[in-house]
Amino acid sequence: MLDPFMITLGLQGEVLKPGQARVWGAIRPEFLNSWGSAHGGFLYSVADAAFALASNSHGTLAVALAAHMEYLQASQADAEVDALATEVHLGRGTAVYRVEVRSGARLLAIFTGTVYRRTGQPTSLSVAE
Repeated sequence: MLDPFMITLGLQGEVLKPGQARVWGAIRPEFLNSWGSAHGGFLYSVADAAFALASNSHGTLAVALAAHMEYLQASQADAEVDALATEVHLGRGTAVYRVEVRSGARLLAIFTGTVYRRTGQPTSLSVAE
């Protein structure tokens, strides 16, 4: 379920149900930017990983078409981050997801992503619907 990049970042993840997934991990010192807060690329990677798990959880290969991230608050080293991806729309050819990235109760970022669903091309990730 976890890809090599997620493992390299020390992330963990789970599919909660078809179309919904959660990814979490710690902001390690090497994930900080020059002024000591979590690098936007790290937060994006956590959100993108949750997006990937959720969008592929139906058993059909889903590949990203577009993604957008709004950064709302900074977070420091050693903080835990949690990304929850939720399906907003599931069509035959595309699907849209919203991902909230939090550290505790603090909303750090909001990510939205659209995938193209490659009908007839299965993925190894799926949960019973």
